[in-house]
Amino acid sequence: MASRDCDYRFLQLLDAMASINQTVNLIGVVVDTSIPKKSKGTDCFCTVKIVDESYSSPGILVNFFAENMEKLPHVESAGDIIQLSHVVMKTYEKEIYILFNKKFSSFALFDGKCSTNFVPYQGSPKFRPREEDKKFIADLRKWSADYQLERATNEWLSLKEIRVGERINLMCKVLHTYEVTENEWVIFLWDGTDTPPVTVQTKLEDEMVNPIPLDLQQFPLSRDILCTFPAVGTVLRMIVDQGNTEKLGLHLLKTGRWVKFLNIICHHHAGLWRGLLMPFTRLRYLPNDDPLVLQSQRDYDKRVSSKWAWMPLSSIPWPSYITETDYKEVPFVTLMNVLTYPEVTSKFRCVVRVIAAYPWRAEDFRSPLGTYRIRLTLEDPTARIHAFVYAEDGEELFGGYPSVNVMIRKRNKLLGIANSDDSRGRIEYAPRNPPWVQCCIKSYYLDKSDVWGTRNYRIFATKLVDQTS
Repeated sequence: MASRDCDYRFLQLLDAMASINQTVNLIGVVVDTSIPKKSKGTDCFCTVKIVDESYSSPGILVNFFAENMEKLPHVESAGDIIQLSHVVMKTYEKEIYILFNKKFSSFALFDGKCSTNFVPYQGSPKFRPREEDKKFIADLRKWSADYQLERATNEWLSLKEIRVGERINLMCKVLHTYEVTENEWVIFLWDGTDTPPVTVQTKLEDEMVNPIPLDLQQFPLSRDILCTFPAVGTVLRMIVDQGNTEKLGLHLLKTGRWVKFLNIICHHHAGLWRGLLMPFTRLRYLPNDDPLVLQSQRDYDKRVSSKWAWMPLSSIPWPSYITETDYKEVPFVTLMNVLTYPEVTSKFRCVVRVIAAYPWRAEDFRSPLGTYRIRLTLEDPTARIHAFVYAEDGEELFGGYPSVNVMIRKRNKLLGIANSDDSRGRIEYAPRNPPWVQCCIKSYYLDKSDVWGTRNYRIFATKLVDQTS
């Protein structure tokens, strides 16, 4: 049996693959990991894919079992080195894998970068370091410095490139994890870009009894948490696929770290993008100095340094001209800026889509006394809010008190509805794609003495331009 050292034996992976049902010692470079989960028994389980110079693609999986998730390996970054002692080579349906047995196997994890540090950052209780280990770790560090982890993976997408229903690989930063109910988690991901706008599928008349939600969670995040999120770029909500009933160790995800998720699926829910963690999803933690991480940060810094680049990416070079505001030189901000701004009352200029209106019929936009009173649902890539159009702000928005037919036409343009000849404004159900429009928004409290109350928002200093010819 081949070995690297006659006194202290580490098999190369290619040699180990010929040693089925034998106990071996191995050392390799970590490519990616699964998310820890409860096994079908009482143990916890995860897999780690490793490579070495003898078998650099596609790599081989190590199946780990432990009494709890904390005792499983917690890899800091793809490219780190793992040392395995007394593991067993196994096969399942012609696939070779490595079995880590909690009773007699041991592991240790080392930083994969070239250094003089040979102290593991995590080791199992049975791990015993040896002086001979250092040479193998150093050699593997030198080899992995030139090894490209991307060889064995497909393309990586940013949030602006995601697609519905396909398995994709996504690189992003974990901003926050949130346990909605017991064992039901939401992961918040961001990369500085915007997800593509989604076609609105709901009926306008449903807004009274079944309004479009402002968020995907039943219990939205607190403002304190929102204030920790970047103000530019979509924060994607990711959940566990409902078909996956296993308890996953999502509380162990490292917030603030850049991660590559392999084989996730994205879809639309309530007109918002949502990611699904599937049973086959894997992940890689990236070091902060990874070239892709640095490039993403440079792209984000360039974006936020521009006066106009806080507009949604899909609205560039300029939003629709169906609205105008009185503050043409005020820079745009995002709805996340609006939600997290520390002061109230405050004024903002934003580029948004109007995805719903309540009441929805144009003839009901004014009270019996003639006062405008409308609640619009606004969205941009960062957030959704309700914004009210009231009294004189409605007069400015609609140009006074036009006829119902003119009001219908203006409403339809704002909401992305194909014009109807029905003077009563009845609308057949059809997908809508509202245009990006600019507007001014004011934040306020209903009761000025209630400084801890819920913020409200009004549209002001904005008018719909009648572009009929």
